[in-house]
Amino acid sequence: MKLKAKKVPLSLSDLIPFLAALLTFMGVELGAGHPAWIEKYYSGAIYPAIATLFSSFSGLFPFSLWDIFWSTFIIFALVMLGRLLSGRTRILTFLLRTLQLAATLYAFFYLSWGFNYFRQPIEKRLNWTRHIEKKDMFPAVLDTLISNANNSRVELSVADYPSIDSLVEASYKKNAGYLGYSYPNGNRRAKTMLYTWFFAKSGVSGYFGPFFNEVHLNGVLLPTEYPFVLAHEKAHQFGISGEAEANFIAWYICNSSIDKRLRYSANIQLLQYFFGDPFHQEAIREYLKKFDKKAMADIMKQRNHWRELRNATLDKAQTTANNAYLKSNKIHDGVMNYNSVVRLTIEWYLNEYPQTDSMPSK
Repeated sequence: MKLKAKKVPLSLSDLIPFLAALLTFMGVELGAGHPAWIEKYYSGAIYPAIATLFSSFSGLFPFSLWDIFWSTFIIFALVMLGRLLSGRTRILTFLLRTLQLAATLYAFFYLSWGFNYFRQPIEKRLNWTRHIEKKDMFPAVLDTLISNANNSRVELSVADYPSIDSLVEASYKKNAGYLGYSYPNGNRRAKTMLYTWFFAKSGVSGYFGPFFNEVHLNGVLLPTEYPFVLAHEKAHQFGISGEAEANFIAWYICNSSIDKRLRYSANIQLLQYFFGDPFHQEAIREYLKKFDKKAMADIMKQRNHWRELRNATLDKAQTTANNAYLKSNKIHDGVMNYNSVVRLTIEWYLNEYPQTDSMPSK
């Protein structure tokens, strides 16, 4: 079969997507070197307006617009590929339209949300002045987190989800000034992924869709995970891009709540990052003896739940793709950035309670 390769005449409108992508690329390179500008002009002024506009529209729909978009895109791409192979579409036309779409999505991603990757780090935004090697404070913080988890241990169920959503939202409103984000920043209607089981096999518990400013949660989340994952994805909607920062803010939002359900979810989810810290395994084994048996059973239930759902091939592919995506946006440690929440929690403790031996238990 011979593919048609006739010359495709280009108009000015054909070049607009490439010009937009070029200008966006220049903005990315400039913004990455000037985080104070991004913080003030984009994250502090432009993005809240965009988030309000987009989320107000997408919030009208109970289903994920992004899931529908990329599903439609895949179908359309297959149709176009079929037309190309059958000779009904010229190869240069096919390549041109493909590159135009890629350039448009690239520009739209950064303008709608992606520039938040280059804002000032949370340590700067919260004016932390004290920094220390995490090994020096690790035991005290771990001890406090275990105590908080034990004290707040409570049963959760799916029936709690509506009230939990309201409580998470109330905590975001209360803590906006301290954590430095714009509130209300539109609305955050949590939506269940359309392809729950596919994402579950890939190990994805939730994600934020910037193109329509949507918060997505996996339908197979266990109740003990729900408050923390919900708060994590809402953090992204507020313009918190880094995964470690989103984890820290999710913990802070839930742990500062008056409701035990939020505090319990926050602490057992954060503890799993502490338990996975490769530099403190000896100390962790000793501290596990202090952990409430029912709380440990909840953690083991979560791990077994996701292990049973996991498909090794899909999980590896998703991790590889996510790692490349994060690194392309200047998150140099890639997927390991999630685990940096351990350092952020210890530095928060150090700056908020510099004269105490442990954080106040709740």
